[in-house]
Amino acid sequence: MRSFRWPPPPDGGPRTWGPGPGGPRTGRPALPEPETELVATPHGVRLERLVTGTGDPVTVFAHGLGNGIATTRPFGSGVAGRKVFFQFRGHGRSDSPPGPWTYLDLARDLRAVADLGGATRAFGASLGAGALCRLLAESPDRFDRLVFFLPAALATPRTEVARRRITDLLGAVESGDASLVADVVSVELPPAVRNTPAGWAYLRQRLDQLLRDGLAPGLAGLADQVPLGDTATLARVTAPALVIGCAGDDLHPAAVAEELAAALPDATLHVYDRPGVLWSERADLRERISGFLNG
Repeated sequence: MRSFRWPPPPDGGPRTWGPGPGGPRTGRPALPEPETELVATPHGVRLERLVTGTGDPVTVFAHGLGNGIATTRPFGSGVAGRKVFFQFRGHGRSDSPPGPWTYLDLARDLRAVADLGGATRAFGASLGAGALCRLLAESPDRFDRLVFFLPAALATPRTEVARRRITDLLGAVESGDASLVADVVSVELPPAVRNTPAGWAYLRQRLDQLLRDGLAPGLAGLADQVPLGDTATLARVTAPALVIGCAGDDLHPAAVAEELAAALPDATLHVYDRPGVLWSERADLRERISGFLNG
């Protein structure tokens, strides 16, 4: 398979290479982005929010660094009740107050959105998982069910590979160069998915959002920080938790998921055997998350 290339073929491609038909193959178009709202919080930071679904329970979804509502929504596709998605400070249309920012600031963002929406359950991915841990260190009984997807750091800083990836993404977005952003974002895709209709659809959606809304420079300082001083602070959390890790993921080492599961008194750990689970294990992942939260 050829390596990733930008810009995409003008007719939407990609084309098949080698013998056989050479016509373009178009993927399913991305769904239009829903209308969001800006909500005021008690700590003075306006945050972009989207609420979907009806009834109880209410689950709040916290995204990863450089991601947002669009990339977090698939995790809630099978979850019952209302679902509250939002953008942390520095992402999307949310405010970017003067820094430096810490995980305590992110925990305040998460708590405010959860309180405003009446959420009793929480999902955190990567950076969002760290913010959720920080919130629980202060309020261990805030939620009655918890899901942590690919936690990136706990009491030990992120790896050098992860910090460099974050720096590259922020620098590319700041430059406004679509090809440079595409090069960085394409690393999120498994090699088998790049240059496929599904891969192009994902890449276009990510580029549209990042080049439109940008990412605040204040996010760079979070790459060197940790959510917790000591994982022992999570021993007071009694809510059932599902921790999902992935072997071979440089940005989210499986060891971090294992450490988090060991620190939580009532945790179930599942580690996928290869990275890219949003592409290779989407149905299983959706059923695993919804089954746990709905249960």
